[in-house]
Amino acid sequence: MIADAYDFWLFDLDGTVVDVEWSYTRETFDRVGDRLGRGFTDREAEILWHGLGGARDPRLREWGLDPEEFWDAFHAVEDPQARAEATFLHDDAAALVADLRSQGVPVGVVTHCQQFLTDPVVDYLDIREWFDTIVCCTADLGWKPDPAPVRHAIERLGLDPDDAGAGVLAGDGASDIGAAWNAGLHGIHVERHPPERRGRCVLADYRVESFADLGSDVAADGGFER
Repeated sequence: MIADAYDFWLFDLDGTVVDVEWSYTRETFDRVGDRLGRGFTDREAEILWHGLGGARDPRLREWGLDPEEFWDAFHAVEDPQARAEATFLHDDAAALVADLRSQGVPVGVVTHCQQFLTDPVVDYLDIREWFDTIVCCTADLGWKPDPAPVRHAIERLGLDPDDAGAGVLAGDGASDIGAAWNAGLHGIHVERHPPERRGRCVLADYRVESFADLGSDVAADGGFER
């Protein structure tokens, strides 16, 4: 059983468990552009929203934008309730989490989405009870691939990050896999965007196009067959 493969599971949130309708993303970048006096193409908005091609701050600098100024503008224009109403669940993630919960496996979230945005989303979708902990990355706590927020989530599951057993972090970005590895966990990459759109192939312990693909890949020893 997939739920027996690991002692606990952590998930990224945006792009992994949930996603946002494109219309909201486009409107958000229009408003950010108005504040910065610099418009964003659809491709630029897609790259920054989904973190395609790696870390966002280096990409912003390549485009001549100051990351701090960009993020201040970005968070200033975001409407938490509008974002929540534009957010939808990925069915494959919902099915996997439900399976894990039915087996009593601890499940948590480690997300770059800020608390003021995360709370309305999980409440609007009524998924707060799906998770034993939800950790939002911050400048003080650290940003994936820093292992600190992952270790913090493990602690909030009531486990010792240095002796937590076999754990896994599943996400749609390279920073998720990096955070998993840096924290001593396995990493599962779910490819929500094909490599030709991402501009690179994300390395991971296991790579799937859908979490549904994991059902046939559970090995007899409790791990996954590569």
